Amino acid sequence: MCFDLDSQPPIAPIAGGSSDSRRFVLEAEDGAEFRAFEARPAQPSGAAILILPDVRGLHPFFEELALRYAERGISALAIDYFGRTAGTADRSDDFDHQPHVAQLSWDHLADDIRVAERHLRVTDPAPRSIFVTGFCMGGRLASLSATMRLGLAGVITYYGWPAGPHRTGTPAPADLADKIECSVLAIYGEEDHGISPEVRDEFDKALDKAGVDHRTIVYPGAGHSFFDRKAPEAEKASEEAWKETLEFIRRHTAGQPIAARA
Repeated sequence: MCFDLDSQPPIAPIAGGSSDSRRFVLEAEDGAEFRAFEARPAQPSGAAILILPDVRGLHPFFEELALRYAERGISALAIDYFGRTAGTADRSDDFDHQPHVAQLSWDHLADDIRVAERHLRVTDPAPRSIFVTGFCMGGRLASLSATMRLGLAGVITYYGWPAGPHRTGTPAPADLADKIECSVLAIYGEEDHGISPEVRDEFDKALDKAGVDHRTIVYPGAGHSFFDRKAPEAEKASEEAWKETLEFIRRHTAGQPIAARA
């Protein structure tokens, strides 16, 4: 997994920026229920973002990240992956996610992404532009969401495996680059020993060949899951990655630009 249970996003809160948040349950197209957390901004900017967690599913790191987005005017929704096998009740710190990861399928994951995207579309006020971001396994899924004809404005993937097989059976984004319909911001740590330069390059070349607008950033000295308050050695990389993320959202949000609130 990427983050520890006590990990936190390396982003300072903005007092009064978020007006409302809640934990709730969404129903998938096959009738399955899954957990979700949403945060709404006090001053909506016209942008909304779906957050796809790491391999452990929805946990406090991603709920706090949703709040940080809302404080900056961006409606945010984070979802869980394991409703079909682990239910929707709160989980203890010793929750063993591995058996549930083994039961995931791309069909079900895509179903849940579609339901979450539709939920964001009908929030009040309705967003003008919707983005998807993800971390580790969720980063791979974020790239794949851009192939699903959802009308996304962009995807932001943090150290998501873009090429080769995955234990969940999800397709490789590099193999589906010609189906990606929006801009891509791909963020990696240079010292991520799981995602090699060759793997990053394979995705870049596939995006180039497909004519997809994209930007790849590799932070020197940063490892996998560097975007964490518990990683002081990557503080500068985290700060820059957050700025790049917000700028990407501002640039690709339809209508008036979002005021800068880093």
